[in-house]
Amino acid sequence: MEEFQRSLGYSFQDLSLLDRALTHKSFVNENGEPLADNERLEFLGDAVLELMVSDYFLKRFPDSAEGELSKLRAAVVRQSHLAKLARQVDLGSYLLLGKGEEQTGGRQKTSILADTLEAVLGAIYLDAGFESARGAFLNCFEGEINHVAHQKERRDFKSELQEYTQERLGCVPSYRVVRSYGPDHDKIFEVEVVVGEEIRAIGSGKSKKEAEQRAAKAVLEQFPSS
Repeated sequence: MEEFQRSLGYSFQDLSLLDRALTHKSFVNENGEPLADNERLEFLGDAVLELMVSDYFLKRFPDSAEGELSKLRAAVVRQSHLAKLARQVDLGSYLLLGKGEEQTGGRQKTSILADTLEAVLGAIYLDAGFESARGAFLNCFEGEINHVAHQKERRDFKSELQEYTQERLGCVPSYRVVRSYGPDHDKIFEVEVVVGEEIRAIGSGKSKKEAEQRAAKAVLEQFPSS
């Protein structure tokens, strides 16, 4: 535990909070002991993280509209990104898992890693308050948050859409050129993107790639920001 606390840059006053944050429900269920799993801490940590990231981007981009800030926040707090951050501090090595979850690769499961990282933030919040939780999070991950910020003007909408639809809808988007027009030296392409059976949009551009990006952006704008 000391090594994990060093990687966080935070030392718990109440180590039982850290123990609980790292305890998955499968461990409690299989051991039948009067232990608490980390789900309540995850619930709290989710709220702490939302506030923390909202505050960070609000100060970083004082002139940005609410919608753009929401998209930036969503990029940080989405499950796959949180799991990536958790892997950076080797969080999976410290989990308390049931045997069944252990055997099915639970230490590297995206959902478990993301949820546990939120639980750890919730535990730090209870241990020492919001500023300590924010300090620990930024100490570890500010570089990654800045990377998201740097993508503000260089977003890959196709990758975002694929990640979103795989995570939320269990499918991937498909693209097809519906038409092209204009002279060869100045041709315009129109591309349709379809997600599932109902969600679709068309984008146009001077290349197929540009048209696909615009179509993907149009679909993303149909989804909630977070």
